[in-house]
Parts: sequence; C-alpha cells; structure tokens
Amino acid sequence: MKRTIIASAVVCAMMLTACNNQKDESMSTTATTVTADTTMTKPMVAEPEAGVMVGGANMVASKNIVENAMNSADHTTLVAAVKQAGLVETLSGTGPFTVFAPTNEAFDALPKGTVDNLLKPENMKKLQTILTYHVVPGMIKAADLKDGQKLKTVQGEDLKVSIKDGVVMINGATVTIADAVSSNGVTHIINKVLMPKM
Repeated sequence: MKRTIIASAVVCAMMLTACNNQKDESMSTTATTVTADTTMTKPMVAEPEAGVMVGGANMVASKNIVENAMNSADHTTLVAAVKQAGLVETLSGTGPFTVFAPTNEAFDALPKGTVDNLLKPENMKKLQTILTYHVVPGMIKAADLKDGQKLKTVQGEDLKVSIKDGVVMINGATVTIADAVSSNGVTHIINKVLMPKM
C-alpha cells in the first residue's frame, strides 16, 4: 500500500513539473512574439538626400543639371533660354559638364530688351553661342580652380578664373554658390551673364 502511495506521489510530481515546463515555454513564446511584433511596427523614415540649396531648391546628385536648374526659382530665365536654344537634351546627357549658371538677376542686369531679343526663334544660334560659353567639358569643382587658370568652353573660347581673398570670379562674374553636384556634372552659380566675342 505504501509503495502504491509513493508511486502515485512520484507520478503527480512528474506531471506537475511537466505542466510547469509547458507553461514556461508557452509564456516564453508569447513574449518573443510580442517583441517581434513591436519591432515590425517601427516606422522607417527615409533620410533626405544631401545637396546644395539654390533658389529655394535642393540641388542633388540624383538629378541631372537641367532637372536641378528647373527646380531653382533663381534660374527660370536660364531654363527658358536653354529650352529655346534646344540644349535641354545636351545638358541632360552623360557629360560630365561644368556649368556657370547666371541667376535671373544677372539676366535682368543686361540692357533692356536683350533677353526678349535673344529668345526670338531667329536668334537661336546666337543664344546657343552665349549659353555654350557658360559650359566647360568635365567636372571642375571649386577646389580645382586656380587663379589665372583658363577654361576652354563648349563654345570654343576661354574663360579666365581669378581668385582673390577666397572669392572666385569667372570673367569678372562672382561665383556666389559653388559645387552644386548633379548626376552629369557640377553647377556654379554666378551673378553675371558671360558674353563671348560675337
């Protein structure tokens, strides 16, 4: 009889231990599931692309020179001129190009009627000559420019670089914002329209 009671007690103890183990495993699984669910619900926030602010727009390396210029409120005249001259496809191409981009204020400083006259269909060649005088083959960043350096433009003539007290000038036009990098080159903002010999 005693042996039967002892055997029953051992069986009960074993069953309780087994139940407790199952309970612990169940709780552990539940806890793991909750942790996994919490991790899954964290929102992923994309980092903004680094760039250079020009005319209220962020000029970024994932866009080409024309796409970046089109977003700048300070370059609406230049963009209109590039479109009229039929240079959008060229400046959207592989490149690389270095563009010295005059602002709207720079175009406004030209003699009255100059811009309107240049935008006429019959003056397309003249407009192309002026615009390609602002473009140099290759990617030339501000750090690559040296005082007295000459840059051969797409138009064919040279631009002269002068640097004084850290201020970079191109044919007398001041570079106001440098190194706006695009997917196919780099843009430097200037405060004057550059005029080739015509």
